Amino acid sequence: MAHILSAVAWPYANGPRHLGHVAGFGVPSDVFSRYMRMAGHDVLMVSGTDEHGTPILVQADKEGTTAQELADRSNRIIVNELAALGCSYDLFTRTTTRNHYAVAQEMFRQVHANGYMVERTTRGAISPSTGRTLPDRYIEGTCPICGYAEARGDQCDNCGNQLDPTELIGPHSRINGETPQFVETQHFFLDLPALAAALGEWLDGREASGTWRPNVIRFSRNILGDIKPRAMTRDIDWGIPVPLEGWVEQPTKRLYVWFDAVIGYLSASVEWARRIGDPERWRDWWNDPEALSYYFMGKDNITFHSQIWPAELLAYGGHGDKGGQAGAFGDLNLPTEVVSSEYLTMEGKQFSSSRGVVIYLKDVLARYQVDALRYFICAAGPENADSDFTWREFVSRTNGELVAGWGNLVNRTAAMIAKSFGEVPAPGPLTEADEALLAAVREGFDSVGALIARHRQRQAIAEAMRVVGVANKYVTDTAPFTLKAPEQRERLATILHVLAQAVWDLNTILAPFLPHSANAVHTALGGSGDFMPMPRVDEVTDLEDGHPYPIITGDYSATPAWASSPVPVGARVVKPTPIFTKLDDDVVEAELDRLRDAAAED
Repeated sequence: MAHILSAVAWPYANGPRHLGHVAGFGVPSDVFSRYMRMAGHDVLMVSGTDEHGTPILVQADKEGTTAQELADRSNRIIVNELAALGCSYDLFTRTTTRNHYAVAQEMFRQVHANGYMVERTTRGAISPSTGRTLPDRYIEGTCPICGYAEARGDQCDNCGNQLDPTELIGPHSRINGETPQFVETQHFFLDLPALAAALGEWLDGREASGTWRPNVIRFSRNILGDIKPRAMTRDIDWGIPVPLEGWVEQPTKRLYVWFDAVIGYLSASVEWARRIGDPERWRDWWNDPEALSYYFMGKDNITFHSQIWPAELLAYGGHGDKGGQAGAFGDLNLPTEVVSSEYLTMEGKQFSSSRGVVIYLKDVLARYQVDALRYFICAAGPENADSDFTWREFVSRTNGELVAGWGNLVNRTAAMIAKSFGEVPAPGPLTEADEALLAAVREGFDSVGALIARHRQRQAIAEAMRVVGVANKYVTDTAPFTLKAPEQRERLATILHVLAQAVWDLNTILAPFLPHSANAVHTALGGSGDFMPMPRVDEVTDLEDGHPYPIITGDYSATPAWASSPVPVGARVVKPTPIFTKLDDDVVEAELDRLRDAAAED
């Protein structure tokens, strides 16, 4: 058994999530975490809402509210969405907790004490019309490296390179289009060049492991080749104060949102341990060199997870060129793997809320079955290459694979058992065909499990559905519905028992992907209670200041084992209702009409 940290990207708290978001971090991380629990490992799955930075301030101003009120509202929306999706977090929290402030400030102080935070005079952008600081992310222009016309002042999303707003060609404000004025300001920079050798050595080890996706290791290598110091403080009044004398008193100097956001993985682990009454328990995942950690995100966040966060961890432990020593948290584990997905597009276009090219998670969950969406993301998501969500493919996969394949196998197995026996029958002698099906299903535990462990979820669910196809063919070949004579009853009982066993085990294999329907299938075959534990939303208060907020958590101790288990002979089986809902063809046109209407409004 290993300690496994499942570190899930922190969604930004500026509104509801769309499908592009959860395809990158939400479903893949949950499938992996559920499987690892089933495989017997001690999993800690953490995340929360990222609530600092300029976009929150800009949106709050636009809505006539405060940044805290906006963050509170968005946090609650996102918590409820991700819980409804079935994401089995041990703790989903937020970055505005006093616990997070304390952990982030401890990280900064030790990185500074070790010499890796260097104070520099730099040029910051000011809005000429308002006199307010214009953060890098709100400055846009042409990338000087690749020529992309919509590069941001901190990073070009086209080539992935880090940028300074002064480097942009034709810089302008994304808020009102004006040309920013650049003035001198003091900031702390993370001395990445002093950590480059240590980062390179770590990446060498990760590349040698052969587990990282090629696009992630390649991108990480590329950005290491042009490494330079990066500002870790900002001129802004919404964020975590800089915990140094002469700085903490300044109301408009705060830690950079991306410095504090990645620390959330650690602070959430600390908060989780405190909430369960075992304050040092987090160390099992962070200080034990044998523990494994997997970070899930979209490809636009690779820089911060394969360079900035590992650099912070190395600097905290004093493992760069300048030496140093670890602080109170001790030596902290670097990521075992950065699991980055590519982009999900929508009907051939990039997701854009402002242009109406968007489908919000809450809307899909309100109109369709949760596991139909999870199935689509697992089977057709942007795992290793960009993929496109179309309503036609969603309907096609739901009806042709989920309903006609897995749902049909479950429903007709339960229906035949209910009609002929009313309970799971005991088997008679097994034939070669019976043994072959049971062997194929048992082998599925090894093949599907190995693929999930290597983050090959598209292949994994395809393999599981291949075995479903084998079981459906068994029904056709054995034709149990034709066995009506009294002398055929033992053979009928045997076939239906074998089918029940196959469905029982296939339900276990599909459970990480389809946890909601796994509980329904379990019940259909006479099982009692929930088969797959589900997350819950708890209302809590801040451990320090009492501010109320919701968290996602759960008790996953009853997670079933990743192994074949005997179907309960004698368990009562009644005529089932369909596990999955078949979608009408007019769903496609109805949803496309909604998209056209949304685009027209914008």
